[in-house]
Amino acid sequence: MIEKLVHINRVSKTVKGGKRFGFAALVVVGDGKGRVGFGHAKAREVPEAITKATASAKKKMIRVALKEGRTLHHDGKGHFGAGRVNVRTAPAGTGIIAGGPMRAVFESLGVADVVTKSVGTSNPYNMIRATFDALTDQSSPKAVAQRRGKKVSDLLGRGGASEAEAEAAAEAIVE
Repeated sequence: MIEKLVHINRVSKTVKGGKRFGFAALVVVGDGKGRVGFGHAKAREVPEAITKATASAKKKMIRVALKEGRTLHHDGKGHFGAGRVNVRTAPAGTGIIAGGPMRAVFESLGVADVVTKSVGTSNPYNMIRATFDALTDQSSPKAVAQRRGKKVSDLLGRGGASEAEAEAAAEAIVE
């Protein structure tokens, strides 16, 4: 498991005797092979908050279909609150072009090539939720073909490509 600490925030509660400080942690967890989750938790001490957030992230993991195990199948948009993100597939060798919290998500997910843009807020909580919104909309050609009751080669055999080329492309796709 790949665990990335994205953000720690000091929070306070005002009580009769003064202020009680606690810590909020935001953690992203992934297996590097297409599963990723995030969690946030609060505690009086930093290590305890990180442990609780990691446990929460492991419970809420989602699976994302990856193309060739290195990038996304198609472009996508996600939003949560004022956070808006655009994620785009990229050719091999591009690397992860993403800022802050989004970079942690893609590194944990196991994506090697992706281009992203965050528009709106820089709040890490909303950026992560917007990124997960974009990732949950991802679908592989295999899943689309199954949903529509067709073969993968039928979906890829468009644009004047010969049947042999479509079959070869369908064989190359591994979820």
